[in-house]
Amino acid sequence: MKVLIIWRLLTVGGVNAGWRNRSIYFKKFGIHTEFLYTTDHGGLHIMEDIAPVYLTKDENEIIGIIKNNAYDAIIVVDTGAAYKWLQKAKYKGPVIVEARTPELIKLQPHLKKFRSVEPVSIVVPSNYQKRLVSILTDNIPIKVIYNGVDTTFFHPLATDEISYDVQPILPTNKKVVCWIGRVDKRKNWPMLVEIAKRIKSERSDIEIWLIGGAQSVQREDFALTWKDEGLTDMIKWFPVIPYQQMPHVYAKVLQSGGCTIATTKVESFGNTFIESMACGVPVVASNIMPISEIVLQGETGMLFRGHDVQDAVKMIYQIVDNQKLHQKLSENAVKHVEQNFAIQKVADIYREYLLKIGEINNSDVIQND
Repeated sequence: MKVLIIWRLLTVGGVNAGWRNRSIYFKKFGIHTEFLYTTDHGGLHIMEDIAPVYLTKDENEIIGIIKNNAYDAIIVVDTGAAYKWLQKAKYKGPVIVEARTPELIKLQPHLKKFRSVEPVSIVVPSNYQKRLVSILTDNIPIKVIYNGVDTTFFHPLATDEISYDVQPILPTNKKVVCWIGRVDKRKNWPMLVEIAKRIKSERSDIEIWLIGGAQSVQREDFALTWKDEGLTDMIKWFPVIPYQQMPHVYAKVLQSGGCTIATTKVESFGNTFIESMACGVPVVASNIMPISEIVLQGETGMLFRGHDVQDAVKMIYQIVDNQKLHQKLSENAVKHVEQNFAIQKVADIYREYLLKIGEINNSDVIQND
């Protein structure tokens, strides 16, 4: 089976990390994936070694790719323009829509017009996202399939496996709190700044690592605030860490007795949560859906109220100051991911779904889950 995934943005974010993991797994079963993007945001290095990648904005070239490759299915991820390309290419195979944008107003344009294309299904990564999509669509089955993580790659590393001489360097006698993602409004970096200010005013044994943001729209705003607030010693910023190095980052956080922190306002899933937990690192995040679907309160991490800075700091302190709790959360997190988010479990659901769609493409109706 040959499948094309179309998405506008070639990023280092959760959508591409999720598809990287699926693609590697699918290949074992004879399902070959190819990827079509229109804009590179620094994500090429995580995709190019596992599958063919097309990167173009040229409509004629895109139509040619669709026409000439005999795809058995095409998956469109939040790319409204794709339906025009499929229409012009006269593509007749099954089309699955993946709805990943967690904000209603930004998701709407991608689900508004399918032109002559009739999607067989909409796939979403969480029950929260399913509810969001159901507001915008009628009569198209919606299926929840969680993102998966490769637990042979993301797992707790032994001490002698960790690249200690590669950035970020593990500090001496400090707990590391790690924030990962784009530096933008949705990821809510201003809250991280407030958390850092609060911690810095109270203690000196915690260091914050900010991983990402090299091509983020608000990187200059953050850099200015970071300096003006005098936080360059407290928050160590690493705008580019290769995806392949992330298990080593998590290993250093774990060894320090630290945790990851997410201040995001809204998510459709959150790959960094399952990556972190797979590596045994407890997660601190807001008690909102879908985060509460992924992180178990008091079992694999700690969830704070809304976007309450004081409560977030309290949860961080609970983890870094209690070694027994830290160990319990760490061990539970690894088991939780293995049982619920390991790639072989969730990708199998997607694989079987693709095969089912291929078999019944022209006749039966796919049942809504």
